[in-house]
Amino acid sequence: MNDITWEDPYCAEGANCFRIGTDTTGNAYIAIAGQEDTPLTDTHEALRALILEIKAGKADHLL
Repeated sequence: MNDITWEDPYCAEGANCFRIGTDTTGNAYIAIAGQEDTPLTDTHEALRALILEIKAGKADHLL
């Protein structure tokens, strides 16, 4: 696996902490804080699209 540069954990209430990371080959990673050895992996562009869709409210029905 490539070297991943992880952002600081984002934590909501309680222990719901996630981390986002990237590597030098253009991959993006999302992991539960403390479980960075088993991340969800996709391209940087896919992560960007996911974040933009969430910010646009397309996942509000999950709340």
